[in-house]
Amino acid sequence: MEIDPFRRALIKNALVTIADNMVVTVIRTSRSAVVKVSLDFSTSICDGAGQMVAQGLAIPLHLGATMPALKGCLDHFGDDIHEGDIVAQNDPYSGGSHLNDIFMFKPVYKDGERVAFLSIILHHTDMGGRVPGGNATDSTEIFQEGLRIPPTKFYERGKPNSTIFRLIEHNVRVPDLVLGDVRAQIAALNIGEREMHKLLGEYDLAEFKAYMADLIDYSERMTRAGIAALPDGEAEFTDYLDDNGAGGEPVTIHVKITVRGEEMLVDYTGTSPQTTGALNPNLWFTTSCTYAAIRTLLDPDVPNNAGFYKPIRVVAPEGCFVNPVFPAPLGARGLAGHRVCSTVLGALAQLRPDRMQACQGGSEFAIVFAGYDPDRKPFLLLEFHNTTGHGGGPDRDGQDAGPYYLANLANTPVESVEAENPVMVEEYAFLPDTGGPGKYRGTLGLARQYRLLAERATVQLRSDRHLHRCWGLFGGKSGAPGRSILNPGNAARDLPSKFLGTMRRGEVFRGEMPGGGGYGDPLERDARAVLHDIVQEKMTLRHARDEYGIVVEPATLTLDLAATRKLRAELRRGRGVPGGGSGPTGG
Repeated sequence: MEIDPFRRALIKNALVTIADNMVVTVIRTSRSAVVKVSLDFSTSICDGAGQMVAQGLAIPLHLGATMPALKGCLDHFGDDIHEGDIVAQNDPYSGGSHLNDIFMFKPVYKDGERVAFLSIILHHTDMGGRVPGGNATDSTEIFQEGLRIPPTKFYERGKPNSTIFRLIEHNVRVPDLVLGDVRAQIAALNIGEREMHKLLGEYDLAEFKAYMADLIDYSERMTRAGIAALPDGEAEFTDYLDDNGAGGEPVTIHVKITVRGEEMLVDYTGTSPQTTGALNPNLWFTTSCTYAAIRTLLDPDVPNNAGFYKPIRVVAPEGCFVNPVFPAPLGARGLAGHRVCSTVLGALAQLRPDRMQACQGGSEFAIVFAGYDPDRKPFLLLEFHNTTGHGGGPDRDGQDAGPYYLANLANTPVESVEAENPVMVEEYAFLPDTGGPGKYRGTLGLARQYRLLAERATVQLRSDRHLHRCWGLFGGKSGAPGRSILNPGNAARDLPSKFLGTMRRGEVFRGEMPGGGGYGDPLERDARAVLHDIVQEKMTLRHARDEYGIVVEPATLTLDLAATRKLRAELRRGRGVPGGGSGPTGG
């Protein structure tokens, strides 16, 4: 059959629109802040065999996570999937991600033939387990992390499975939120099914299936062309986690990327062994994060579907940190996913230095406050903070308070936190001098300070970069490290980047998130850009002088051009660089 490129574009856009309408349905019907505000979920459409054809406007890190979860369901049920069924699972050892992420799939039929699966992955506030919220970093096996749902039918031939709903209701701390979000998933699948039937009514079945297959082939061709445009060769990079989540030694993530023609090999050999803590990402999530990082380097018009994965092979030795074996815990694997991405991006920067940015800021901060009101009603605040932005790039600064583009989660407003939880956010602010110095500086770190208003609460923090800073590129320096503080002030106590403890009424937790890395030599930064940062109170006079060689009159906040030229020449000579530069804008 001859493919019409215009018709292909129409079908592609129609499928993406259906997936996006599922997104809107979840936002309008969900209950928890992590879903309706932070938008921690993704939708997609797969063909009848389980190959992704289209993805909604969602989370890039979920790009490669859907198909393994669907395959786990297909492997279990085989031919026992029918119209009206909704199959689901959250088991990392059956293709899932971690227990908080429930994957749901609804088949779509035409003329008795299965044409597609509607897919949705959604992060649930709680799945039971030893610690509220399910993100404890110090769990030692998956059995501590909550309710593990193997491939299961939530609906069978249009009828709900009351047993699975009751199991969830009796095993989570906030069943109204969790079951509300489960029903939001189901509503989105039903909306998607209705819209898919409308679309299928416009095409002959064989024709529609041919175009879905062609969309996958089209994406593969574009991906291969993008890889072929890269220089052949190898690039290696190593990044680190401060610890294993349970107080152990730092974790090494090492990657070697090999480009040969139109194919890419990503090899994690040399990565630390799996740990006793819960930071391990399983192979499916490691692969998904790898795809998402590579996606940033290629043509943005490449459709997000299974064709993108075919020219890229990911290798990770069994039993290493990024490919753990059962029963390793994975509850806090999101933090490690960020580090997988930064490691891949660091290697890609060696292949395309004109395209890549320095390391993103501290987008790994997740905090839980959980307890009971005086009437014994439970509260559970789960907040993922994702607005610390990327590092400096080849032609611009990091975006202060911008989203981390590979997570794509939304900021949780202070008003939302305070309206639904016994917590007061006392400060939400930029931290001056924290962006990595460079010709283009990294994004500033952020402070988020919480005061507990309840009698007591369990508090659990998942963060990193207290010890291993966000790296710079090509002469750019690292950003400032993160910091965790209990009761800042005279009674301040520094806390590790990952902890589980109890807070009492009136106590304060302050999280200082690390700044992004800088790009290029700081002494080449435009002096006017430095002055602009000083005026906006993003940089102090001392930092401007020490890191950028810029001298500013304190009283008038004007540049001292002569003193700047002299200081920059001295700093260059101190490095052993001949010449003093041509002026205050560098050079």
